[in-house]
Amino acid sequence: MAANILTTISALSMIKTIALLTSLIPCIFHFCAAQTSKCQQANGAGDVDWAILYKPPGEKAGKILVPAGEAWAPNPQNLENARDHSFAKALESVVGNHREKRVLILDVNAADSAAWIVHTVPGYPVPKVQYTFPASEYANGHLLICLTISESQIEPIAVALFVASPFIHYNDVPDAEVSTRPTLKKLLNGETPIHPPFSSKQTIKTQAGAPVSVQIFSKSGRSKYEIYQKIISKQLKKTIKVWSRRDKKLKTNCKIPGRHILLVSSPINVDGQASSLEKDVTNWLIPENGDIFCAVDKPYAISQKYEPAVAVCIQFANIFARFNTIAAKVDSCS
Repeated sequence: MAANILTTISALSMIKTIALLTSLIPCIFHFCAAQTSKCQQANGAGDVDWAILYKPPGEKAGKILVPAGEAWAPNPQNLENARDHSFAKALESVVGNHREKRVLILDVNAADSAAWIVHTVPGYPVPKVQYTFPASEYANGHLLICLTISESQIEPIAVALFVASPFIHYNDVPDAEVSTRPTLKKLLNGETPIHPPFSSKQTIKTQAGAPVSVQIFSKSGRSKYEIYQKIISKQLKKTIKVWSRRDKKLKTNCKIPGRHILLVSSPINVDGQASSLEKDVTNWLIPENGDIFCAVDKPYAISQKYEPAVAVCIQFANIFARFNTIAAKVDSCS
């Protein structure tokens, strides 16, 4: 997944916002202003704790999961439409400001809330124009994830992202907001980690009364770690099933008992909509048994050993179950 990380954060008494946008290499972050500060229902008509949209190749709307996540539902609008669907509403305040792949938005308002959005769509959203979705990307498979969080989660997110050495493209964060978050300050100042550790594990929670736990794994290029096996599988202590474009060097791996790397067979079926590795740019994984789903911003390829990488792992049984159904078939293991 050439992942995009979009974060929206809201608190206090005046409206200020940080929008953080990131591309793959180099990582690029934008910080800008916004007002919508929570994830949205499928039709964009109300706040929810989280939302996940999977758009298979050739589809214009895709399928969406919102709490309680018991089943996929058709996304009610094509993604190019500016109204009446979850991600158009969540991104409405980012449109007209700045553009890139990952966005972090701090909306300092009366309520302490935020929305962290992770997506795989390049050039989305487009700034200073009406919301739309790039027509050329309908041909590809994409994943969009939104997590409603509290303002207190900004700093641990910044800690995780700092390890990945992002380049800050734009920011208008007030000094008063930056001064209370030392790692965010380092990010905005363009600092990079020059001493170990060159990997990080941070845990945040969504804002619901029964919050969902989210682990963020990150590494720098200096670590030389292969993120799927050396970090994610090792931390989860589980065999994992990976959906990702892959090279000819990294293959299935059954050498470590209890920590196999299994590759999900192509094509897959997303609640009746087909996707294949040739057109699907997402990278995601689940354990063979468990309750976790992870989105990763680098493909299962040897090149990512030498690149920064980030994985966002959501611990929620119903999300796991939906992706476990998609990942029912795996390649034979060697």
